[in-house]
Amino acid sequence: MARVLLVDDEPLTREILREYLSVDPNLEVVGEASDGQSAVSQATALKPDVILMDMQMPVMDGVQATAAIHVKNPHVSILGLSTFSTDRYVVDLLRAGASGYLVKDALPEEIRAAIHKVLVGESVLSAEVTRHVVSGLERSKPAEVSPDKALLETLSEKELEVIRLLSRGMSNREMAEELFLTESTIKARFVRVMEKLGVRDRVQILVTAVERGLVDLSPGNRS
Repeated sequence: MARVLLVDDEPLTREILREYLSVDPNLEVVGEASDGQSAVSQATALKPDVILMDMQMPVMDGVQATAAIHVKNPHVSILGLSTFSTDRYVVDLLRAGASGYLVKDALPEEIRAAIHKVLVGESVLSAEVTRHVVSGLERSKPAEVSPDKALLETLSEKELEVIRLLSRGMSNREMAEELFLTESTIKARFVRVMEKLGVRDRVQILVTAVERGLVDLSPGNRS
């Protein structure tokens, strides 16, 4: 059973999320926090598998809390929660170590599905948010990023290919159709990429790919 920590400064939001998750026998809410500082403490004490993290909170915001938790508990998957699909904090949140991003008005089944996805290393970003994130990563990186040649040499062209498709917000099914492969083959490629990059999910593949100059994900090179 997956252990979930709810972090939001609104008690009603936490209550709603708890109700959403209660119908899934494979999910257990093990705690709640009303600010980022408390979330950091709870993450260490309760050892959740997944944290649903609000962005704007008192004491410590969601980005700061995510960064602190990621350092102390790198294996915890964190899903950001916001009112808007292109919140200005999204890029900073993912850079801090989050595994995905959800809007608060997502359907209950979408939230439950998102938790199960991050537990197996899949990304939780819509195509729209993925484009927003990639664009933000490109704008915020240094003007000259020297490719990490040693790391680049470990990746095959087929593995670089799925990273580029990921930057376009494609699902496994869409990638399989694009490349005339099976979905299991696509999944296998991502497993190898995550192992080589030392990351736990596809969102962090995107962050690492941009920051270490592995592929050019600027608009003119993603099509």
